[in-house]
Amino acid sequence: MTVTLQDIEAAASRLKGVAVETPLIESPALNDRLGLRVLIKPETLQRVGAFKFRGAYNRLVQLTEDERRRGVVAFSSGNHAQGVALAAQLLGVPAVIVMPKDAPAIKVAGTRGYGAEVMFYDRLTESREAIAAKISEERGSVVVPAFDDPHIVAGQGTAGLELVRQAEAMGASLDVVATGVSGGGLISGVATAVKALSPKTAIVGIEPAGFDDALKSLRKGEIVVQKATGRSLCDALESPFVGDITFPIMKQHVADVALVTDAEVTEAMRYAFQTLKLVVEPGGAVSLAALLAGKLDTFGGTTVALILSGGNVDPEQFARILRGEL
Repeated sequence: MTVTLQDIEAAASRLKGVAVETPLIESPALNDRLGLRVLIKPETLQRVGAFKFRGAYNRLVQLTEDERRRGVVAFSSGNHAQGVALAAQLLGVPAVIVMPKDAPAIKVAGTRGYGAEVMFYDRLTESREAIAAKISEERGSVVVPAFDDPHIVAGQGTAGLELVRQAEAMGASLDVVATGVSGGGLISGVATAVKALSPKTAIVGIEPAGFDDALKSLRKGEIVVQKATGRSLCDALESPFVGDITFPIMKQHVADVALVTDAEVTEAMRYAFQTLKLVVEPGGAVSLAALLAGKLDTFGGTTVALILSGGNVDPEQFARILRGEL
């Protein structure tokens, strides 16, 4: 099953007037520092503070009346949780979200604030998929995957659709588009839109070091499951594998994947706050981290677009990062 530009354009029509068309911004200070033209799409300004609302709403708005009555269940460490919760609230759909006990408090509070029921699990000893499947069986709820669903991918792809058209309006020809990778929903949707409209643009994924399942999968040519040996500050990017739907799209369109360390991510978060005046969560800052660390240099070109995918950072963690304690 694949996703087309037409699917993404249809998703954009559903999202019109509901999702935020986030701006494409440019910082002279960043351009001067790097000697490049850097265009930034801050999905931190999207509803729920992350791109995830796009895919969640596109999926839920297509539920049948019977499915809406039965409700939905999703599992997420935070941003997909909030995206599904808000979409469900807007559409009058009951929602249960399965979240890890150690999910950032700001994301748990946000999910509950949109009216969803939260059920916690231990990510080390329990399977969130099994818990969601049990809820679905008991209640008849529709499972809403975080990334491996064509409607989710198409919804996320609307960010890429906007990006290309906004860049054109600014007179920019995109050499590289970089965004974070977890399960692959965002990058596969964005890549589909960008490559359809700007075939010469290189699509580059960014993963946290130690969570490089997408990189390994692309190099091996098949999905590799990453067994984590620790944690990353980028809690939103800790998926151990890419999806059956997202991976073939990535194989077709993604040029490569770069890896960033926690130290590079925190430096990018400080730069975003101090210079760009943006609050970006760790997982949302990986594309900026890769650019600042010189890890996109090998892809060439003079115009680079970055997607900053989310801004839901725990306040205490953010304060520590700004103080240089993390």
